[in-house]
Amino acid sequence: MSRAIHVGGVSIGGGAPVSVQSMTNTPTHDVEATLSQIRALAAAGCDIVRVAVPDMAAAKAVGALKAGSPVPLVADIHFDYRLALEAAEQGIDKIRINPGNIGAPDRVEAVAKACKERGIPIRVGVNGGSLEKDLLARYGGPVPEAMVESALGHIRLLERYGFEDICVSLKASSVPTTMRAYWLMAERYDYPLHLGVTEAGTRETGELKAAAGIGGLLALGIGDTLRVSLTADPVEEVYAARRILKAIGLRREGPELIACPTCGRTQIGLIPMAQRVEELLKTVDKPITVAVMGCVVNGPGEARHADVGLAGGKGEGVLFKRGQIVAKVPEDQLVPGLMKLIEEL
Repeated sequence: MSRAIHVGGVSIGGGAPVSVQSMTNTPTHDVEATLSQIRALAAAGCDIVRVAVPDMAAAKAVGALKAGSPVPLVADIHFDYRLALEAAEQGIDKIRINPGNIGAPDRVEAVAKACKERGIPIRVGVNGGSLEKDLLARYGGPVPEAMVESALGHIRLLERYGFEDICVSLKASSVPTTMRAYWLMAERYDYPLHLGVTEAGTRETGELKAAAGIGGLLALGIGDTLRVSLTADPVEEVYAARRILKAIGLRREGPELIACPTCGRTQIGLIPMAQRVEELLKTVDKPITVAVMGCVVNGPGEARHADVGLAGGKGEGVLFKRGQIVAKVPEDQLVPGLMKLIEEL
């Protein structure tokens, strides 16, 4: 089990539930616009929100953002250690930085001291696309082993000054490279891990890569918090993350729909029927499993673990609860009958 850190009121690692993160894309110094997006992310189910801090105006906006944010905030810092110090002074909950990129050792010490005094954890963020030149030369490219060595170099800089309140990310655009890097890190060290596949792409392709990489690691018990990086509205990142956690079985929020892929035995319009049920379930908050199956031959049996379900026949079908048939109805009454069963649960 990884060690625990605390980002505001959210625990990461130490057996805590896997938390969902995203990042705003508004100018951080525009407090009103940034707070609007933070609130939208929180409403979608985001646990922690990161904001870019590219300049002092953004760093000085942190206090106002903190005052209006319903979730903990992370400051994303690159190169200028003074921005990290100002964000800490303003009350940020966590800092994302690469200690090796902010200059002389005394600058690293200053950031470590400021964060330690205020109980602010630091995420060491390694990106396969921006590894140190000496590591790229030694390993011949951004391979997982080089990424882990980069992370350890940054971690040692912080540990040199007595700072161990650390979270680590090792992101690449390649799913296999990302997974291998996290696996190597988890095998050797107990720092909590922030999962992600960077530059994953648009909503559809990016979610597929995140599901394979992040979902695969979570299924192996690796990872403590995550961000699904998409070229899309940040709210879509949160929805994607929640779908991944639900698919892995790490969150049970609302209903889960299972449906058969159809075959030559299917004699009803199963695909539009499943889509209709999926849409109707968006208004249901019960943690149940709902099945939409194509035939009576296998439906109730294969989906016996479902709380409720329907199975189609020719012009008609059956409704069932936990594998037991409870009614036989015309095809056009299957979905309404299913929804009635759900209401009765």
